[in-house]
Amino acid sequence: MVAALPGARWINNPHHDRVAAHKPQQLVVATRCGLRVPRSLITNDPDAARDFAEQVAGPLICKPVLGGRLPVDEGRELMVATHYVDPATFDDTVRTTAHYFQEAIEKAYEVRLVAVADRVFGGTLHTSSEKARTDWRTDYEHIAYGTVDVPEAVATGVRRFLAHYGIVFGSFDFAVTPAGEWVFFENNPAGTWAWVENRTGLPIAAAHADYLRGACA
Repeated sequence: MVAALPGARWINNPHHDRVAAHKPQQLVVATRCGLRVPRSLITNDPDAARDFAEQVAGPLICKPVLGGRLPVDEGRELMVATHYVDPATFDDTVRTTAHYFQEAIEKAYEVRLVAVADRVFGGTLHTSSEKARTDWRTDYEHIAYGTVDVPEAVATGVRRFLAHYGIVFGSFDFAVTPAGEWVFFENNPAGTWAWVENRTGLPIAAAHADYLRGACA
């Protein structure tokens, strides 16, 4: 019923949110919006995976095509974390499912960029263990948090990205390379953000409230 109301403010409209959550398509949209993305391949063809590894000629990671957790048995779930892969081990087992391969990006640090309407907030994650550097969700004890000003070119690309999908909120994951280049990994249109505010003091909740009461675009 609420979706039928003209002028209703959503964070986010659920019909748009579903489309915006499609991670493979996000890479295409991010590129069109002016953001850099890692070279990526989704395949279940071992020969294609080997060819991709030769093109990258560097470290590769593998990550889930979709987010969430997998049920293992009663009461237990498994999070499939981002992990490094060795192309020398690629064999016919690659055919069992779609694999999401990506070039590994060298990171100075990572950013959880939270966008609310036209406002962007950059929360930094500086990791101090190999596990956390590969996937910070696997080792919270070795993360130091901070803030960073989002470059205008990145902020513009993020706003274009939101506009493309017709959403007003997103939790974006970026890596910042040692040379200072921002690399887009993905956006979760229903991603967590309170922990960013709690650890950094960034006024993200206030931005939500401003949008919902019509105090910002």
